[in-house]
Amino acid sequence: MFESTVREEVCQLSRPGTRWLSTGYEGGRADADAAYLLSVPEGWNDVDVAGYVRRRRREVGFDEAPPETGASRSAPALLTGVSMRHARRARLGPVEAVVTAGVSNPAALPMPDESAGAGRRRVDRGTDGDRRHDGTVNVVVGTRRSLAPGVLANLVVVAAAAKAATLLAQCGFAGTTSDAVLVGCDPEGEAATFSGSATEVGSAARACVRDALLAALESRYRDAVPPASVDDAEHGVVTDRRARVDAVGSER
Repeated sequence: MFESTVREEVCQLSRPGTRWLSTGYEGGRADADAAYLLSVPEGWNDVDVAGYVRRRRREVGFDEAPPETGASRSAPALLTGVSMRHARRARLGPVEAVVTAGVSNPAALPMPDESAGAGRRRVDRGTDGDRRHDGTVNVVVGTRRSLAPGVLANLVVVAAAAKAATLLAQCGFAGTTSDAVLVGCDPEGEAATFSGSATEVGSAARACVRDALLAALESRYRDAVPPASVDDAEHGVVTDRRARVDAVGSER
């Protein structure tokens, strides 16, 4: 699916005319010839994220060509504090996944239990303004199939679920505070009507995300042990607040 090139902690995933959908910064739909993964330095807090991405790409020679007719925006990019030497890719059938993984800021969601008080609340640890990218799990999934907008969006769900299942099995939590998913397809490829877990595309995506994530974690923590809980991590949040639940259609 992708031709990958890494230069000075910037990874270019190239495939002409790809249709993208991103949950990352300035995400959404884009038609572009490439997507990017960038590793940011420790302590990075640049508020002009888009400008930083453009500058880093220019510094390493990944200048963006003028958008083709009909292109909606510039090439999508995901940022992380993890070095690109730990990025891993997996391929199966018409699908490829590329993953970078760090879990220093897990996001835990404990299940309610009988010992929890009815009015018990605790404010989440951490804030959105921390700009900590070292714990990010970035997942890029591409397929040679052509996917309609809704089918491409569903692939985000499939990839995120595979990421969560893998992290739960390995680390005990389903994600970090800054995870992102980027999916892409070939608009000129053979059409796939669905992308759910039981389809060719969805099943391959699940396997690719799992295997690339496992390999990325193994590389990143070869000489260390990933945190098993928020208490063991450098940063993170625990959401143990309780929401009010009513029957659908009932009055407030």
